[in-house]
Order: sequence, then C-alpha cells, then structure tokens
Amino acid sequence: MHKLTSEIWFPNVNTATEDGLLAFGGDLSVERLLLAYKSGIFPWFDKEEPILWWSPDPRFVLFPEKLKVSKSMKQILKKQEFEVTINKDFETVINACSRAKREGQIGSWITPEMIEAYLELHELGYAKSVEVWKGKKLVAGLYGVDLGNHIFCGESMFTEESNASKVGFITFIENTNYKLIDCQVYTKHLESLGAEEISREEFIRALKN
Repeated sequence: MHKLTSEIWFPNVNTATEDGLLAFGGDLSVERLLLAYKSGIFPWFDKEEPILWWSPDPRFVLFPEKLKVSKSMKQILKKQEFEVTINKDFETVINACSRAKREGQIGSWITPEMIEAYLELHELGYAKSVEVWKGKKLVAGLYGVDLGNHIFCGESMFTEESNASKVGFITFIENTNYKLIDCQVYTKHLESLGAEEISREEFIRALKN
C-alpha cells in the first residue's frame, strides 16, 4: 500500500489490495479529490485513521436505463407527497448524512475534515446535493460529485421518513442525463433500485469515455 505525500498523484488502481485499499495519507484538497474521482478512487476513513483511498473491484454502479421502480414506489411518486430539489441546501444534507446511524457502524466516516472539503467542492460546482422535502421539513437527501462527463459519484444519503430517500434518488436520476451513477460499494437498498457490480476495469473505462 502506498503512502501519499504533498505531491498530487495516485498509484495505479491495479495495485490496490483485495478489498480495494489503494493508499493512505495526502490531503483532501480540491485538486487531489478531483484527480481521485477521475481515476476511480475515493476517500473513506474514520476520524481516528489517516486518510484512506479506495478503488474496489468489483465496483457497484447503476446504469440509469436499468433503474428499477417498483409498483408501490410508482404510487408513492404519483401522490407527490414529497418535493425534490437539487443544490438547495448542500450543507444541511452533508451534515445530516454525517449524523445518520448505519447498521454495523459506530460514528461516521463523514468527518468535519470531509465536510469542509466537500463544501469547497460544492462551492466550485463539483459536488451536488439532492434534497427531499415534506412541506418545509427536509426529510431525506443525498450528495455526491459530478465529474462533468455524465458520471455522478454518489457519496452518502440519509432519510428520516420511509421511502423519502428512494423518491429523491429516483427523481434525481429520471431528471438528469447521467450515463452512470457510481455507488462505490454494495448496499441492498441500491441493489433494489437496479444497481449492479461491474469490474473495476469496466468502471475505469467508463470514466475515460
């Protein structure tokens, strides 16, 4: 495993460990984060750890044309109980994601350092948020990085009401023109919406096209 310094670079993703860990160290500067995402790499670490950089194989992704919307979800969408917005309140969304309790996880990998870095990405137009509202209350949301090549790298989502995050995710995908949504690693929730595993090689190829 490679140790990064102040130099902005990453080793070849094929040198990652079996579980996808590629390197540690470096920083969360805009320049490094953008290089990471464009190279098929993302940061993921606990606050007690150094910055860890990952490029798993296989990669969990969603092709928008394969999005699965169940009959029950179609009914929920039709009722229009929720309003979905984009980039209306990025800071609240990322902070809510950092507080979300997740099965088998103690604390959050969305550290204050991560929040600060992604807020800067957002201010520069690279990071986007999706908000789901019920009346004036924010009940769900997600955020990620837009690489500008029709690929959206999802980072995290939260929900405070049943089905609200699904409404946000589905609405976002159906109203954008992405060719690929990077979901990074497997979750049952996203698999139910049509996400699937592809090889790292195929994912890197999609990034370059």
